[in-house]
This record gives sequence, C-alpha cells and structure tokens, in this order.
Amino acid sequence: MASSASALRPPLNPALGTFLLLLALNLLNYIDRYILPGEVSLIQREFHATDQQIGALTTALFVCYMIAAPLTGWLGDRFPRKPLIIAGAVLWSLATLATFWVHDYWTLYFRHALVGIGEATFGIFAPTVISDFYPERERNRILSIFYIAIPVGAALGYLAGGQMGPLWGWRAPFLICAIPGLIVAALYAFIGREPVRGSSDHLKPTANRTTFLGLFTNPAYLTATFGLATLTFAMGGISSWMPEFLRRTAGFSVGHSSQIVGAITVIDGIAGTLTGGWIAQRWLRTNHRALYLLSFWSVALTVPFGALVFFGPRAGAVPSLFAAEFFLFLNTGPLNTAIVNSVSAQVRATAVGLNLFIIHCFGDTFSPQIIGAISDRSTLSLGLGCTLIFLLISCCILFAGSRFAPLLEETAPVS
Repeated sequence: MASSASALRPPLNPALGTFLLLLALNLLNYIDRYILPGEVSLIQREFHATDQQIGALTTALFVCYMIAAPLTGWLGDRFPRKPLIIAGAVLWSLATLATFWVHDYWTLYFRHALVGIGEATFGIFAPTVISDFYPERERNRILSIFYIAIPVGAALGYLAGGQMGPLWGWRAPFLICAIPGLIVAALYAFIGREPVRGSSDHLKPTANRTTFLGLFTNPAYLTATFGLATLTFAMGGISSWMPEFLRRTAGFSVGHSSQIVGAITVIDGIAGTLTGGWIAQRWLRTNHRALYLLSFWSVALTVPFGALVFFGPRAGAVPSLFAAEFFLFLNTGPLNTAIVNSVSAQVRATAVGLNLFIIHCFGDTFSPQIIGAISDRSTLSLGLGCTLIFLLISCCILFAGSRFAPLLEETAPVS
C-alpha cells in the first residue's frame, strides 16, 4: 500500500524544489547579515567600540566576500555547483554558530570575515542555477521572487537583533540562522538539482558574452554592474546605520528603532520588489530596455525622499523612509536580471562573481565604515547624506546602460 501511495504522489518539480531551497538559504543569509545593525549599541557598550569600528565589521565581511567571489565564480563555471553551494552554506552556518562564543571585538571581526567567505558561494551560484532553469524573458519574474529574501531577511534580522538582543544578549539572535542553515544545506544535498548549463538560453553567444575577457568589453554587463555598485554603496551604508540613526535622532529605543526599520523594510521590500518585477515584466513586452530603465527610475525616485530622511524634519523621517525604501526596492529583480541576461551560461558564474567583487569593492565593503568615520567627526546625518551622491551616479550609469540592453528576440543558433 505504501509503495502504491508513493507511486501516485507527483514528484517535486526539480526547478521548484531547487529554487525554494536556494530562496531559504538567501533568506537566512540576509537575516544573519542584518542582525548586527539592529543591536549596534549593545555591541558598542560591551566592546567600547567606536562607530568606525562597528562599520569595519561589515568591511571585514565584504573584503573576504569580494576576494573569494572571483575564484568561486571561476570554479562554478568549471565544476558542479551543487557541492560548492553545500560547502559554502555549511561554512557560513558554522561561523554563525561560533558567534555565541565571541567575547572580544577582534574575534567578532574574524567571525564576520569568515562568514563572507561562506556567503561567496550560494550568493554567486543561486542566480546562475535559477537562470539555467528559466529563459531570459522569465528570469525577471522568478528572480524578483527570489530577491524578496533581501528585504524579508533584513527585516527579520533587524527585529531579531533589536528584540532578542536586549532580552538575551546580542549573541543570541545569531543562533536563529546557524541551525536552520545546516538543515537547509542537508536538504539541498538530497533535493537540489544541477541543471544543464545554458539549457534555457536563447540569446546569441557573441564573444563579449561568452568569454572572461569579453566581460570587460560588454557594455550591457558593465553598466548594470557599476550602476549596481554605486547603488550598493548607498544601500549598504543606509541599511547598516538606519536603526542607529533613528535611535539617535528620533529618540527611539534599540528595540523600537529596529522594529520600525524592520517593518518598513519587509513591507516595502515585498511590495517594491514584486511591483518592480511586475512593471518590468510587462514593460519588456514592448521595450527591451525595460530592465535598465525601470532600475533608473527606481533610484531617481529614491533620492528626494532619502534627502528628507537625513536632512528633513525629524517628524517626517519615518514616512520619508517608507517612501524611499519602496522606490529603492523596485529595481531589485530587474537589475539583477539585467546582469545575468547580459552574459551567456559559459561564463555566467564568473560574471556574477566578478560583479559581486565590483559591487562590494566599490559599494558596501567600505561605505558603513566611511559613514561611521564621518559620523565620529561630525554627525550621522551628514555621514548618511553622502550616499545621495552615489545614488545620483547610479542613475546616470543605468540610464546610459539602457542603450546596450540585449534584444531578447535574438535566438542562439541551433547546433
């Protein structure tokens, strides 16, 4: 009877099962990354750390991340990605678990650096694996869903740090990611699938889409990458300091400020990411530049509301933040889709790895520390205000990049 019942049960769709597990890993990744910003004052109190030192923790994570990313990408284009994803998830989970025994600043610094190495695996391979399951025109839709993990994970991280930290100590929240990470890695070992590389690609495999050196002459890839890099500088700095900004300027408690930022992030993140993906998907029907243009308008509409958050009346900081984050999240799916669509499967993991190196090298590796240094010497408002300049630079790059968007009607030659 048991065998008959199992025979009648439909098998899990390989693409769906793999996608859901990668989504779970991405969610846990962002929860872990945003726990610390939700409890900055608690860590500073124990270790007597300055704002610049707190910002340096994020720098440590992303320096290791960006150094490991190109090598990881190279490996992903030459070896099966599944064991690499599992190894990275296990390393990251064990490093997160070890946070419970951290008792000085430099050990915490080393912990953050080690986590960055683990994150430089599934963060690179997830979009490449998903891209091999879905064709170019469908990737924006599925990646927009995948990247909902960013705002939801960030919000849960803020809330975990802000709520659990004051009650049980700042180390306790990190445990909520470590064990689930090991469980998901085990499930991926049994359920995750390795799709055939390029099985869903339809664009012509031109030289600048299929070789490593070609990436440096591929304007669609370069403009999407550097547009995202300058955007990431702003996003990384803002996300690292926003709960502390509200605590200092509006007088909220650690728990209350993390609740506000977490609630805004999860609401805007889901609404903005899905709305941006939906608009871009419909726009692509009539304009192949839609992924770039939607990203341009997303960033452009963020700038004025960001200025109100940092320099406007304090009573308007929270509603302005709500509007700014909604517009900012519109580009999440489209811009990441533009990157994977700009290259062919032969170098896609390498391209994503190089992209991650660039966006973190010129983006959020140093922005939290730079903002912290400015804050130590002036005010946190002025430190955060510098991010507006980078948002404007991102606008210019993305608008220029729209002219290089690939024509999705092109098809690869039949072999």
